[in-house]
Amino acid sequence: MHEATFHDALAVADLPAGQMRRVQISGEPVLLCHTREGIYALHNVCTHAYACMDEGRLRGHRLICLLHGASFDARSGAVLGAPATRPLRTYSVRVNGDRIEVAI
Repeated sequence: MHEATFHDALAVADLPAGQMRRVQISGEPVLLCHTREGIYALHNVCTHAYACMDEGRLRGHRLICLLHGASFDARSGAVLGAPATRPLRTYSVRVNGDRIEVAI
């Protein structure tokens, strides 16, 4: 097993609370979500119908897919609502100074 490497993703100032932002890290489509509980990183592709999650909505910690309304917990990737049945992949996040870093 290899240790994940953290990559610079975005300035903290560019991700206000309650917002989300798509970034590309090492070829992976990553969605950064800033909730009241913190900043989280998830795979940006819905596990139900492969839509881009950044086109949906973030309501509290609930991430809602625009295509069919599947919803996920932005903190854990867990499915909160059908039609999705598989969770979103998550990535480790850390804040280093004024930058958000994500481990891929």
